[in-house]
Amino acid sequence: MKQHEAVIEAMTQNGGYATLGQLYQSVPKIPDCKWGTKTPFASIRRIVQTNAEFFKIRPGLWALTAEKDKVMEIFTETKPSTKSKEYSHYFFQGLVVEIGNFKGFETFIPSQDKNKPFSQQKLGEVATISKLYEFTYPNVLQKAITIDVSWFNSRKYPHSFFEVEHSTDIYNSLLKFVEFQDFRVNYYIVADSHRRAEFDNKISLSAFAPIKPHVKFWDYDAVSELHTKISASALAEQALM
Repeated sequence: MKQHEAVIEAMTQNGGYATLGQLYQSVPKIPDCKWGTKTPFASIRRIVQTNAEFFKIRPGLWALTAEKDKVMEIFTETKPSTKSKEYSHYFFQGLVVEIGNFKGFETFIPSQDKNKPFSQQKLGEVATISKLYEFTYPNVLQKAITIDVSWFNSRKYPHSFFEVEHSTDIYNSLLKFVEFQDFRVNYYIVADSHRRAEFDNKISLSAFAPIKPHVKFWDYDAVSELHTKISASALAEQALM
């Protein structure tokens, strides 16, 4: 099998699209294809960038040209369907979970999201813990179990909380974060870049003054690019061991 055919096969298995980080993980596992290196990442990047069989959805995220209509129904930002809104939400939720896994954190998602699709997996198969650590009072934990993605450190305390806002109100997520103002936690709103102005406007409200220094806006492109970089770094390290 030729190298570009292996990339096509891996992307097909992933639903017709994939981040570069996902391709780094899956393409070398395609049988009957020789790469001549343990880390063929540069070759994979070149293949998707220079072959007409692929097109770029956004930085770090690529798809099969033959599946363009279907894929763009999922990732479109202009009048997306309810189904595409949900799928995009779960896709970026899964990327944040994988980034946390690569960085050595334990990761948690709400129970209602565990059967939601992430590429060809379920989100519950990507997160590393199925029960939230009881790091505080029960009434506060009831808020914590609804956070889209939580990263926990080795001492079982929260390190970072993420809310993915594909189409829902950023204000409500900021209200959740306020509940944890007494903890030293990093807070992230994950959304498309066109929502940055909305975020800036709402985080400036006086109600959010206690958490404003600790809340960051993380756009989808940045998530995809970090997923790519951290996947390459982790896989390269594994290849050397």
